[in-house]
Amino acid sequence: MDKHAMMENLARELSKKDSFNGAWLYAEKGEIVSKGVLGFRDPVDTLPITEDSIFQLASVSKTFTSAAVMLLIRQGLLCPEDEITKFFPKIPCPGVTVRHLLTHTSGIPDYFDDADWFIKIWKEEKRVPGNDEILRFLQETKAKPYFAPGEGLHYSNTGYNLLALLVERLSGVPYEEFLQKNIFGPAGMNSTHCCHIRRDGIPFENYAQATVYDDGKCVADIDSTEEGDVVAFDGLNGDDYVYTNIFDMFKWDRALREGKVLTKEEQELMYTPGKLNSGEDAVYDEDDELGYGFGWAVGHDEELGLVVSHSGGMPGVSTWFERFIDADRVLVILSCRDYRDARAYLGYWDGMEAIVRGKEPKPLVSIEDLAIMNPDKSKWENYCGKYEHPEDADFIIDTVYMKDGELYAKAVDDDDELEFRLYPIGQNEFGRKEGMIRLTFDDGCVVYNDFACKKL
Repeated sequence: MDKHAMMENLARELSKKDSFNGAWLYAEKGEIVSKGVLGFRDPVDTLPITEDSIFQLASVSKTFTSAAVMLLIRQGLLCPEDEITKFFPKIPCPGVTVRHLLTHTSGIPDYFDDADWFIKIWKEEKRVPGNDEILRFLQETKAKPYFAPGEGLHYSNTGYNLLALLVERLSGVPYEEFLQKNIFGPAGMNSTHCCHIRRDGIPFENYAQATVYDDGKCVADIDSTEEGDVVAFDGLNGDDYVYTNIFDMFKWDRALREGKVLTKEEQELMYTPGKLNSGEDAVYDEDDELGYGFGWAVGHDEELGLVVSHSGGMPGVSTWFERFIDADRVLVILSCRDYRDARAYLGYWDGMEAIVRGKEPKPLVSIEDLAIMNPDKSKWENYCGKYEHPEDADFIIDTVYMKDGELYAKAVDDDDELEFRLYPIGQNEFGRKEGMIRLTFDDGCVVYNDFACKKL
């Protein structure tokens, strides 16, 4: 099968649905099988993305943080079982070890849960908090832990901020400098930087600007209503803020495989899923049966063997780095613009995974493809109104209403207010473009996510 043609066609199909703007690279046994770019690296579509364009990695950056920690372990500066209060005695994290931080089993709250703490400093003090202030954050917010150390797995960016701070404190050099000297340099990643472009300015010319859709228009993340979510966090390290291109990520894969940065034994430790206090595996993704090692999601493919990966996401940023350890394959996808249609977007990722495994991808399906043409709208007014809120729900449908002859909804998603059109996909069933949720209206209530909510 022609994997390059299939990957390119899939990207073009998604691009036509306004949901792909970026670059990809796929290689087998050290040889590039497919690479390509589509779209623009600026919000006004004047600067085409090129193969050497630099993208923000978001959480894929954690693979470098864990590698840096492994180098400190090699030097004898710390060990996985060290409690972090040994290094940071004032933070309220008793019993949390370095291993807990690496495997997201610490229970330490994610700073995104209290984003206003950082946004307040940025707005009132006119500065972007540095990574060292993560200690102050933990002391001042006194947020309750998700659970006792080792009792569960809950993804926490804060844990990786602490790991970056450990790297800086124990090595005696800035975290950015440590990565450059000990990882990027030895790996030959000459286009890769750990930096803070919103705080300090852009250090390279071919940056693919993170772009979001704000009120229906493409705007830079720093010019959007989400600016607080991107500027106020830009001084942090460890969980994000590595910038690179598809070729340097390919070099990262080869450097790991060839032992240029970490030994085979060190990597085997990193690719071992974390355990809970009960002795059970700490599950990172139940649907895909993934565990989480040191900076890597860890899974197994029946035909291809051990697979390690990491995803990344921020406003306007979506990234994927997947390494097939036994089969010697690697897939890199870097995007600098929010997708418009969730179904088509997820179909693209599923399709790329199918091609890697030698299978035909399914055609991409958008909400417009599913929507009923010329639907019967006679009952739509009956669906309008305010609905009760289910308890313990992250996503809540608050109000349904008509606008310009179409059905719309207002919702709350983790305290963020959303407004979106509802597309008819069944007799009384609706979907939204930006997500996979399905709403079914019946007898004065709406059913979604296994909740049945009455109209008030």
